[in-house]
Amino acid sequence: MRRCLQLAANGLGRTRPNPLVGCVIVDSRRDVPQCTPEIVSEGFHQQYGHNHAERNALLRKTDRVHTGVCPYEGATLYVNLEPCSHYGKTPPCADLIIEKGIRRVVCCNDDPNPLVAGNGFRKLEAAGIEVVRHVLEEEGRELNRRFFTFMEQRRPYVILKWAESADGFMAPATAGLYWLSTQRQNRLNHRWRTEEAAILVGSETYLQDHPSLTPRHYLGTAPQPVVLDRRGRLNDVPAHWLHLHCQTVEETLQALYERKLQSVIVEGGRQILDTFIASGLYDEVRILRSPQTLGTGLPAPEIPPIAPNRLIIVEP
Repeated sequence: MRRCLQLAANGLGRTRPNPLVGCVIVDSRRDVPQCTPEIVSEGFHQQYGHNHAERNALLRKTDRVHTGVCPYEGATLYVNLEPCSHYGKTPPCADLIIEKGIRRVVCCNDDPNPLVAGNGFRKLEAAGIEVVRHVLEEEGRELNRRFFTFMEQRRPYVILKWAESADGFMAPATAGLYWLSTQRQNRLNHRWRTEEAAILVGSETYLQDHPSLTPRHYLGTAPQPVVLDRRGRLNDVPAHWLHLHCQTVEETLQALYERKLQSVIVEGGRQILDTFIASGLYDEVRILRSPQTLGTGLPAPEIPPIAPNRLIIVEP
């Protein structure tokens, strides 16, 4: 199952809004006592709209062809999320598992998607397949924390991110563009952008910095740029940006949820970061700590005593 989770993580940033899923097939047929359990195929969900993990593993060519039976007849299939049972971009994985003669399915997590929600397991069990659930369940939820937050809390997974000087300032006292992040930190920041569905700034950051919010220093999918314009100050926002006039954090997250944006990095200035912190509607904080000291300037946000589930501080 840990191999499943390792494989699933390879799809980060490319499968959204689908979850990250890996699949491992083990030949452990009970009718052949001399057969040592062995991984005979594996796969993962590589890109939204393409084959799911189970289909990639089950359709993979293998050298293990047993006389008169399917290569996967009687095998055990490990997958970190309940196999789908409905037609979407691809056919149901549960049907293919049954067709290929899999004897046993071991799984991390039930799928909270109402289109699945237990139906995949029920279909497998009705076909006589043994189903083992909740193996490494917490590790599976951690991997797919964006997906589970979106499905269960009906909002995007929220990451607050900022850069700060070694002495705790976001910007110097004098106005103007000022880069705190090191080259390594900047590249990491751009990798983070490829992993999330959206990136959000406030109108002040938009007016002062004219950010592109692209992952130009890292190869990957660009997030949806979003500007929160509560005071209606902007009239020249590019067409590919999402221009929101929401007044509260709750309204903002609802607008992103309705657009099926599963996660968002809030990369704005002090005011918008403080607003999200005060609301409590965030899941993770990431801080890029610079080797530079400023002595004075705009202080970085204060993390409340009850820290978020995930706090990442990247030193120089």
